[in-house]
Amino acid sequence: MQQPSRRQTLAGAAGVAAGLGIGAAGAAGADGGTGEAAVRRKAAGLLGGMSLEEKVGQLFVVEVYGQAADTSHAKNRELYGVDTPAEVLAKYRPGGVIYFDARRGPDNVRDPRQIARLSNGLQRASRVPLIISTDQEGGSAVFRLAAPATLLPGNMALAATRSAADVQEAARIIGTELAAVGINQNYAPVADVNVNPANPVIGVRSFGSDPALCSELVAAGVRGYHRGRVASAAKHFPGHGDTDTDSHHGLPEIRHTREELERIDLPPFRAAIRRGVDTIMSAHIVVPALDPTGVPATMSHPIITGLLREELGFDGLIVTDALDMQGASGEFPPDVAPVRALEAGCDQLVLAPETDTAFQAVLDAVRSGRISRERIDASVRRVLLHKLRRGLFPFPYVSESHAVRTVGRRSHTAAAERITDRGVTLLRNDALLPLSTATARAVLVTGWDTATTETLAARVSARRGQTARALPTGAVPTRAAIDEAVAAAGSADLVVVSSNAAAAGKEDGAAQAALVKELMATGTPVVALAVRNPYDIRRFPEVPACLTGYTYGAPTLESLVRAVYGELNPRGTLPVAVASAEDPERELYAFGHGLRY
Repeated sequence: MQQPSRRQTLAGAAGVAAGLGIGAAGAAGADGGTGEAAVRRKAAGLLGGMSLEEKVGQLFVVEVYGQAADTSHAKNRELYGVDTPAEVLAKYRPGGVIYFDARRGPDNVRDPRQIARLSNGLQRASRVPLIISTDQEGGSAVFRLAAPATLLPGNMALAATRSAADVQEAARIIGTELAAVGINQNYAPVADVNVNPANPVIGVRSFGSDPALCSELVAAGVRGYHRGRVASAAKHFPGHGDTDTDSHHGLPEIRHTREELERIDLPPFRAAIRRGVDTIMSAHIVVPALDPTGVPATMSHPIITGLLREELGFDGLIVTDALDMQGASGEFPPDVAPVRALEAGCDQLVLAPETDTAFQAVLDAVRSGRISRERIDASVRRVLLHKLRRGLFPFPYVSESHAVRTVGRRSHTAAAERITDRGVTLLRNDALLPLSTATARAVLVTGWDTATTETLAARVSARRGQTARALPTGAVPTRAAIDEAVAAAGSADLVVVSSNAAAAGKEDGAAQAALVKELMATGTPVVALAVRNPYDIRRFPEVPACLTGYTYGAPTLESLVRAVYGELNPRGTLPVAVASAEDPERELYAFGHGLRY
């Protein structure tokens, strides 16, 4: 598909502007006027040229299936009754599209040229420029763009460096690469303060358990995304850090008092607002101290309008977390959830189930007077202001060749390697580490996940005199898998065992802990690598040595192995405290703990 020239695109933009009832000059970006007043006049002109259906469309953020705007996909037909992403846009005229990788299903993101081409195709198919968003948080927990995109550490790994400059640089790199492929909104940074070690949905996605540290680093992340020329989004308001329920699968309740919310949960959001965050995403959590009715924050007028909009003074976009999550859809059917979210004060509805039903429900609510036209106009105006401020008028297109040159460029990967190295944290060391390659060793590499185990074994084998056998045991090691690993340890000189979220899980955590403990009982020296949560060591506190990198991306695994062999002196410090599994009141490792060689 031939990429449009700038002249062709400007002509098209003028046509869009004329169709919306304003002149071509009024469609210029935020830099085409004389400041905020001019931007607001342009937004008013755009709003005045829209029908009710077009306004309602701007409130929806949808997913589309396929890697090109004109490619048919059966899932589009199933969900929307049309075949191609372009036809989805023509039908609903949504304000935004969110990209996912093949793991979720839409399979929008394969390589830089393809993503840029998809973004350009969707923008050409949309009458009003789109907010194209994704979740690229960094780390291995929540990301959509894989290699060749630069893999940056996640939030907790970044917090282990204690460097706001590293956070800002990581966000700048992510933002630069997203912007290059036409993604103009990243749903990041996570602003939740993770004070619950059993949190199954936030954990290492958080900057840690200290509100002051989280606030500083959230602000740095917002600034970095802006430097990378993408919009930022702080999530999940009013704070998802103290729960043991995943809102994807249930409805969590945050039992903090108002004083605790002010002290723990709200400071990072206040910091994001002060830094100029573009968007705040709501959480599907019940917070009785803020709204005793028991409705999720996404549907709570006291939380969204009363607290976020009026008390905190946030006037940017408020978007819902995905409405197809159980925390929303389990409580409110498809014709209720979007209406309740809008009544609460949300501006955009992300992934509303049964889009036909949801769209019609909003239209009916406005036509019946349940939701006033002024209320709809207020949200649409914010959507348009966002697009104008981000420069989406008149030219929302990107260069495919620039995307290829930008994504994964060497300067980005080199910076990522340096930042990753600085986050590696040595939790425990009974004089076992660092190892010397002067001693030949047969190393057993075992534990969580086949890819992780094989990557670690390959990195170990790359050291002179070290030979490694990879023996993955899975997330929930069976009795047979543990027995096989224990037998193999008997003929090894060293065991390197990885764990992943052993502290948060129940069955899987107990099985991973049993594996580590039984390997320790063989008498062979054991090095544990907590490849996600540093909390894992509470399950096997007597292990001779334990390091964490807070993520299991290949760059972090390389850094961990380098630390094992003394090629890297660990510098990271814990962004959380780690308590005993038997006695949660007894602290094993304090906030800020981190050993050196």
